[in-house]
This record gives sequence, C-alpha cells and structure tokens, in this order.
Amino acid sequence: MSNRTPVAGLSIANELFNFIELQVLPGLSVTANQFWTGLAEITHELGPKNRALLAEREKMQAKIDRWHIDNRGREHDPAKYQGFLSDIGYLVTEPNEFQISTQNIDPEIASIPGPQLVVPIMNARYALNAANARWGSLYDALYGTDAMGDLPASQGYDAVRGGRVISWAKDYLDGAVPLAHGSHAEVDGYKIVNHQLVPALAFPQQYVGMNQTNDGEVIELFLQKNGLHIIIKIDPDGNVGSSDRANVNDICLESAISVIMDCEDSVAAVDAPDKVVAYKNWLGLMRGDLREGVTKDGKTFDRTLNNDLAYFKAGLQVNLKGRALMLIRNVGHLMTNPAVIDRDGLEIGEGLLDALCTTLIAMHDLDKPGGNSLFGSVYVVKPKMHGPEEVAFTDQIFTYVERILGLPQNTVKLGIMDEERRTSVNLKACIYAAKSRVAFINTGFLDRTGDEIHTSMEAGAMIPKGQMKLSPWINAYEDRNVDIGLACGFQGNAQIGKGMWAMPDLMEDMLTQKIGHPKSGATCAWVPSPTAATLHATHYHQVDVMDEQRRLKEKGARWGLDELLSIPISSGNNWSPEELTKEIENNAQGILGYVVRWVDSGIGCSKVPDINNIGLMEDRATCRISSQALANWLHHAVVDREIVLSAMKKMARVVDEQNCQDPSYVPMAPDFDGIAFLAACDLVFEGRTQPSGYTEPVLHRRRLELKAL
Repeated sequence: MSNRTPVAGLSIANELFNFIELQVLPGLSVTANQFWTGLAEITHELGPKNRALLAEREKMQAKIDRWHIDNRGREHDPAKYQGFLSDIGYLVTEPNEFQISTQNIDPEIASIPGPQLVVPIMNARYALNAANARWGSLYDALYGTDAMGDLPASQGYDAVRGGRVISWAKDYLDGAVPLAHGSHAEVDGYKIVNHQLVPALAFPQQYVGMNQTNDGEVIELFLQKNGLHIIIKIDPDGNVGSSDRANVNDICLESAISVIMDCEDSVAAVDAPDKVVAYKNWLGLMRGDLREGVTKDGKTFDRTLNNDLAYFKAGLQVNLKGRALMLIRNVGHLMTNPAVIDRDGLEIGEGLLDALCTTLIAMHDLDKPGGNSLFGSVYVVKPKMHGPEEVAFTDQIFTYVERILGLPQNTVKLGIMDEERRTSVNLKACIYAAKSRVAFINTGFLDRTGDEIHTSMEAGAMIPKGQMKLSPWINAYEDRNVDIGLACGFQGNAQIGKGMWAMPDLMEDMLTQKIGHPKSGATCAWVPSPTAATLHATHYHQVDVMDEQRRLKEKGARWGLDELLSIPISSGNNWSPEELTKEIENNAQGILGYVVRWVDSGIGCSKVPDINNIGLMEDRATCRISSQALANWLHHAVVDREIVLSAMKKMARVVDEQNCQDPSYVPMAPDFDGIAFLAACDLVFEGRTQPSGYTEPVLHRRRLELKAL
C-alpha cells in the first residue's frame, strides 16, 4: 500500500502527489491548490453521477435479460423489440438534423486522411516510435516484411531483394505521382528548372518543393498525393549503385498522421505507480523532452522526438511536422483506481482522474510554440461510453476540467469510440450530446462484438466468433457509423475511423485487404506498427477519401435499426465435435496468451501467437470477445464447464511452450494454480456476470493480487 498525503478532503498516493507537485505543475500557470481542490470537486460532485450511470447500465441489462428469457422460442419481431428498448430508455429519439460546431481542429483530424497508430503510453520506446512514425521509409517497409510476398532470406543485404524493392517502389510512384511521359523506373535523374520538376509530372501541382546541397544538387523532392507528402531521397554522389539510374536511395512517405497514446485497453495500470508511469510519458511527449535509451546493432543511443522537416519552393522555406498529431485515450467510466481515495473512503473514478491529469499535462504543449496542436486543442479519446447520457456526462467532465484549469471552453476535443451497442443504436444522439467538442468517431469490431454477445446473452447461443463478421449487424454497424458522421458534418471537420489490422507480420495481406477502410469513407484506420503505417499510407494515395465521402453523402443512409439490432444467435447449434473443440481451444488459447502477460508482467498489449502460431496484436478488446463467446456457450449448455476447463489446461501448455524462450516467464502447467491461469478462468466462468462483459475488473483484481505478493 502506498504512503498517502491528505489534501482537499482526498487521500492521494504519494507517488501521484509528488509527481504532480514536482514534475507537472512547475512551469504552468495552475497552482497546486487550484489543481487539488479541482480534483476534489470533480471527485465529489461528479463521482456520484458516474456511479449512477453505471448502475443504470446494470438496470437496463437486467431488463434486457428478462425480456429475452420471456421471449425465448418466439419469432423475433423487430418492431416489438425496438419498442421495448425505447420503453426502457435504451433506444432514444433521434435528434433533428444538425452539424457539429467543433472549432480549432488541426488538419490531421479535419482534412488529411491517413493511418492512425494506437500505442501503450506506458512504454516510452513505443510511444516515441509512434510519434516519430509521421514519416517512414518505404524501402525499409518493403524490404523487411512480406509486403512483396516473401520475407528476407538472410540477415545480410540481398541485392536481388533490394532490386525488387526499387522496382515495386517505382511502380508505386507511377501510380501515385505519374510522369507526363514514361516511368520513374526509366528516369536517369531529377532536377529543378524554373521551379518545376524535370522530368515533368502528369499533374505538375503534385510537386511542392525540394532540398538541395550547397552546390545545387537536388537531394530531396517533395511531392503530394491526396494531402499526403512523398519524399524522393537522392544521393547526388551516385553511391546507390547501378540498381537505380536516378540515384534514388529511398522513398519516404508521410505515414502515421495521428497517433493515440493509450491509457486504456493496451496498458495494465492498476495503481498509483502505474498511473504515474503513464502520465510521466505523456508529460515527456507534451514537453517534447521524452527520451528512452535504446540498444540496436550493438550500439546504445537515446531515442527522442523527431524535429520538424523543411523544404524550399521558389526560394521560400516551408515547414512540415516531424511528428504525428498525438491524441490521448483516457479510460472509460467503469473502473476506479486506488491512486486517490475520496472523503467517503471510495476509490476515484479512473476516468475522472485521467481527464484532469492528462489535460493538465497537455497544457505544457499548449504553452509552447510549434507543439503538438497548432490550434490550441487537446484531443482526448473516450472509450466504452454507453449511449448519449454517458457522452453528455463526458462533455460535462471536460467542462469542469477546463474551468478548473482556466482553459477556454471546448479546448478539449472529444473522440467518441462507437464500440458499445447502446452507442451504436443512438450514435446521432451521442454526437449531438457533444456537438461542440466532438472531433472523432470510430468503430471497434472486437469490443462491439463483446458487447453484442453480453447484451443479448439470454437470447440464445451465439454464432462462433469467426462468423461474426458475416452477420447482418456488422455491416450495418460499420456503414451507419460513416453515414451518420457524414450527415452530422464530419467531412472536413473531424475524423471517422476504422479498427485495427491485428496481424503485424502479414503485411501482404494488409496491403490487399485494408484498402477497404479508405474505400469505406473512413479518414483514418488503425495499424499496429510504424512499418504498417507506411504501407497503409499507400492506400490513401490510391483512394481519395474525400471523394468517397462525397459519394456516400449523396447516397444517404444505407441501413436501419432492423439490421443493426439483429441478434447473431445460432439456429440449431449443429456444430460437430471437431468444430466445437476448435472454437473452444482457439478462444481459450487467445485468452491465456494475453492474460498471462497482463497479470504476470503488466503488459497490456503485445503480439501473442494464436493457436496456429500467427502473431496477433492482443488487447483487452480481443480478450473480451473471446471470454464472452465462451461464457455464452457455457450459459446455453453448448459446452460444459469440464470441457472448457480441460481446454484451458490444454491451451495453457501450448502457451507455456510458445513462451519457453522467455527467461522471466512463469509456466502455468502442470499445477494450473497460478494467479494468471486463475484470472483467465475467471474471465470465462464469471464472464456472464461481469459488467458489460468487460475484462478489467478481473484483470485488475488479479494483477493487484500478484503485485501484493
């Protein structure tokens, strides 16, 4: 238990108290008394409302459970079902037509479509890599991954593979920035004559500037496609070799336009020391002084934030950001944290703590020139809100925060994550509830599916997890999110996002499939690494998202509530024993592979091998869907407890083997009595009774249990 400091009726863990007093407040106009009394105000005035909203979730869920039990075996009547949801307040009246009125939005959010990274804020190296992923080497991304169909055969440089990279990249240039005549592969050299690129581009306006040596040799050409920059890097001394006639030694793409620094699903923060790690890294990013020692190829150096870039056009210097625009994802309304205890002996709502602390820290950026936001905005992504009342509550939280810290109203911009069913069915009303600060909506298939299963738990046995993407509700969900965002004025004003590519080793597949996200009208989509961001950026050169959005706006709404509220229950449950075993073991392996790292090592997001040894990016959302899927089948007697427990033990051995090279790993087998294994079992066997099917309560409880040892 941390030592604590009493202040303003609160009991503050010393780690947090000292961090705020000694590291955050110096240099700001906010006084210590102003901050702590403000935190007490938020805690004691908004804490009870937070708890009341959570209680309302549980009341609604109990009514939905009762309705499904009473209506089992009857033919589903959409009108009757929707009438019931309206009667209990789950489904609200849609507001009249309106347009969002959010002001001071940076272009990375408003008008530049491109990849978006999500990274655990507790890992400083990952955070720095993500912030610096605004620019990425296309040559490196192609050479080091399977994007061209295979992986490098050896550690050393392969000239044949290098030639394939150059050929692929020149073909890409022909598509993105074509020449008026011929191919980039045939160019012997690039030069600037009368401020124009020679050889000429088919669309001359795509050339925006260059850099050159003191001798006038061009070393960088800056081109543009659909708002994103492309840099052709040239070695004027001709050291590239015969493989490139124009001496191009790299092609650099503007890649991760924005990045979400995550305090939520991808971290394991259960107490004050953990929260301070997260806040300290955010402070370093906002002050611009975050550093992390890195050892690579036998050399040790400090990784820091990149500087801005510059080029010259007609003798005038033009500056470009060297870093992605950084958003911060706070936790949702559910969890509490022992970092702060209120006057009644209750833990603070963690979302309240995040709101005040992350905004306070962001003031270091607002007070300096050339910072993260050029328009004086702080971008907070808020997950797991259930319906417009909870969105309105978030808007109220940030109104309090702005008043306490002396910031103009609506300085904090809000990202609404459309990942809970009550938000999806009321998305327009949710946007309206924060219409003056909303800057972002997105879809999250995994959390949304977990909530789909939990909300309709009593309706029947759900279809297997892998079939969910083929069910009617998912297409309605993905398309309605875009349609509603466009109808509410998001085009040119706010982001519409899509979810994660979860297989970081399968870049060839990503290049084939993820182009569907910009084609859907989404201005950003999540990627798992800086390399993936560079490759995904090529999709935004191929697709003009703004044109796609104009087409979709003319088309109008594509789906209604009937499709969105269709429940993915299985008809007949005619699965073979082999199919059942495969589904159970796949879910069990995913849960165990993730939970053992979360509980034992405090790793909230990592690449976890699946049952076929394919590395998947796992976070709490993936764990939620897997645990809810098994809990549902247990509840409806598709399988029994003994079968699932046997699968959990079998898969624990598999996970142990997959982690056998890690000297710090503690095996779960053969005793199966470790805290991590018990936590994984809790998620399944207690899954039906967990609030909204969330994994956080179990994981936090078990992680704290381990830390206490």
